[in-house]
Amino acid sequence: MRSLPPLNALHTFEVAARHLSFQQAAEELDVTSTAVSHQIKLLEDYLEVSLFRRRPRPLSLTEAGQLLYPVVRESLDSIAEAITQLKQVPISTTLTVSVTTVFAAKWLVPRLAEFQRTHPEIDLRLQTSNDVVNLQRQTVDLAIRYGKGNYPGLAVRPLMSDRFVPICSPRLLENNHPIRKPDDVVHYPLLHFEWIHFGIDAPDWKNWFSATGLNTVAPDHGLKFNEESLAIQAAIAGQGIALCSTVHVADDVALGFLVQPLNVTLDGFNYSAVYLENHPKEVLILKFIDWLVEMAGHVS
Repeated sequence: MRSLPPLNALHTFEVAARHLSFQQAAEELDVTSTAVSHQIKLLEDYLEVSLFRRRPRPLSLTEAGQLLYPVVRESLDSIAEAITQLKQVPISTTLTVSVTTVFAAKWLVPRLAEFQRTHPEIDLRLQTSNDVVNLQRQTVDLAIRYGKGNYPGLAVRPLMSDRFVPICSPRLLENNHPIRKPDDVVHYPLLHFEWIHFGIDAPDWKNWFSATGLNTVAPDHGLKFNEESLAIQAAIAGQGIALCSTVHVADDVALGFLVQPLNVTLDGFNYSAVYLENHPKEVLILKFIDWLVEMAGHVS
């Protein structure tokens, strides 16, 4: 570990040695000459040597001062040059966000024009994946995660929660068996998608039928997808009834592409924005998260 005197004392010494005048040093540093004398005394006490001959006038450097001055001057010049170069290095304005495929496609991307309008200085890059990304590897600046909200070692901002509801195309119900109660869904094909996480807690058709008391219905029959967005598209195409997130289908319901024939729902989980604390891009991260929170506030 380096043993160094206070930087302020070294800086004061360099200015005083350059001018060979405490008064001129005080003027350059915008302090009093007494303050300059105090800093020089601190440095001399630390080094246990005299650096200036104060008598007879004019002020001059001792042998120790002559030895120290060029080293301090060169060191301070190097620091100043490095800081100048750092200030000239352009700060990256690219923000890389990891997000699940369905959330990106059905909720985030349709709203990004508003973020780009309000924050044109940020270049957003979306990286879609249904796997949990390791933020410690620093290939991603921010992740939007879906789960129970417990993410140790990360800064967490809750965004929204969802519920899972039966949805289908309004065309599917035309001239077919009406859906007025839960057991009416057995007259239609069921659309499924795989749940990689959550196991028996997943809001799937099996748990939906269990919640409605229809335990005799085989919940696994029907078309299966590995991604919820595909199940949503199949429902829009009139291929059956899917059990999907209210967050993911809100726009399609509002546009009339989908309807919710029953009000029997299952609890989903929570969307959260997570990132490493003291991230070098924290200013950009917080701007994006604040916008996400504002947009999430519009979710009913």
